[in-house]
Amino acid sequence: MTGPESADGVEQGHRVAELGPGEPAVLLAPRLAQFAAVARLEHVTRAAALLGVPQPTLSRAVARLEEELGVDLLARQGRTVRLTRAGRLLLASVERALAEVERGAEAARAEADPAAGRVAFGFLHTMGPDAVPALLRGFRAENPQVRFQLVQDYGGAMLERLRAGELDLCLVAPLPDDPAFVARPLDEQRLNLVVPADHRLAGRRRIRLGEVAEEPFVGLEPGYGLRVITDDFCAQAGFVPRLTFEGEEAETLRGLVAAGLGVALLPPPLVPRPGVVELEVTAPRTRRAVGLAWAAGRPLTPPVAAFRDFVLSRRGRLLHHD
Repeated sequence: MTGPESADGVEQGHRVAELGPGEPAVLLAPRLAQFAAVARLEHVTRAAALLGVPQPTLSRAVARLEEELGVDLLARQGRTVRLTRAGRLLLASVERALAEVERGAEAARAEADPAAGRVAFGFLHTMGPDAVPALLRGFRAENPQVRFQLVQDYGGAMLERLRAGELDLCLVAPLPDDPAFVARPLDEQRLNLVVPADHRLAGRRRIRLGEVAEEPFVGLEPGYGLRVITDDFCAQAGFVPRLTFEGEEAETLRGLVAAGLGVALLPPPLVPRPGVVELEVTAPRTRRAVGLAWAAGRPLTPPVAAFRDFVLSRRGRLLHHD
């Protein structure tokens, strides 16, 4: 069981080597694999052949390592060598360190494997039931081994994770206006005014948003992109919405509307919800742009670049239109 991670991703409880000038890790690291080869084979010439370096070069490297440590690591007997007690102590740690380096290198290569690498993909909760599964199904049809880490969150939180390198790509709305990100529009999603089934406007098909200026609203919490968009549309209609309930998920808000606790601007549901009526808003035009974002200037691994290009190729077809 591993310990918790600190903010920089290093597990707490594990000593981190100092990397300043003159520190042992900096001085010794380049020669540790050479020492391990000599120790394993107990023969300098064969170790040099294994590493593909001249035998004198290897002999000097091990001698320099002993000089820097101030201790004999090998007892030389002609062309063969034997580990001293100090050498055995060092070799045990060196073998563990080299094995960790090898595992890390393998993990790094696997992450970027064009055929079986990993994509960390974030998206809005409202994209989860339909749009994202359709994207993944289409992409995996041609790239069946690519792995995905899927993260659902609100737009601001995903952009922070994108900035930190925790995500490779994310579907967001609205699109970020920040030079730290590259954003490409993909589609527009209509936002309906959702009212209880027994509401005075429930018999209508279309309304102007200003007609509910005095109604209580339910909406997402501040910081959510849909909340920002709702506030903006209401401002365009000439009023500030009176929020009586705030939540974190669109379908929960739809349930609050069904209970008669307010009205809401929401994307169309995947499946019709009993107890509510969805009304088209004619003024203002309540649509939100949905797009794909990634960090500017950060290289994309082959699987991430392939998935990005696939998603961008679905421009105008990301969402189901009614």
